[in-house]
Amino acid sequence: MKISTIEIAEQRVILNGVSWQTFEQLLAELGENRATRLAYNQGCLEIMTPLGPHEYNNRFIDDLIRAIADELNLNLKKFGSLTLKREAMQSGAEPDSCYYIHNEPRVRGKLAIDLDHDPPPDLVWEIDITSSSIDKHRIYAELGVLELWRYDGQKLKVFVLQETTLIYQSLPESPTFPWMPLDAIPRFISQSLVDGETATLRVFRAWVKQQRK
Repeated sequence: MKISTIEIAEQRVILNGVSWQTFEQLLAELGENRATRLAYNQGCLEIMTPLGPHEYNNRFIDDLIRAIADELNLNLKKFGSLTLKREAMQSGAEPDSCYYIHNEPRVRGKLAIDLDHDPPPDLVWEIDITSSSIDKHRIYAELGVLELWRYDGQKLKVFVLQETTLIYQSLPESPTFPWMPLDAIPRFISQSLVDGETATLRVFRAWVKQQRK
């Protein structure tokens, strides 16, 4: 079993040769009230612990998404770092955040998601300031996630799944929020570090209204 660790904005441990049963056992033993997030694909397990820069970006992007939903009167179901997994594909992941938007009516009354019966989240994002050593694109493709965001601390990239090939294509805009320039989120994150979160969210809400006129 090979182990490697990297520490910048996230601490990551990579384990190879891990069985699906061991992955399931770890999920059960660790429970839900934890900081670590797991990702698994075909015997490779990544255990990630977010540090300050990672969590700040994650929480503030979540605030921005909630503000958009509020300003646009969107029904949004937030599942945070929900464990998404499919044994048949030997793949599983716990994103930084995930949301049901288009499919919100289908999961509105649910407190747990089973991808064998329920649709995957409409939008998933990952903060990867320290590059992940596991192929998250492959995992989320096998889980059927249609829109994936990745933020590296400077740039936001949007990927959309091509369902016929199970390959993500990078796009210049989000299909969910096509009116929003991709540089907006990094810009408002930077502004929050200068002006504070509450003041920046107030400005962001006004900006969203202006964009949608």
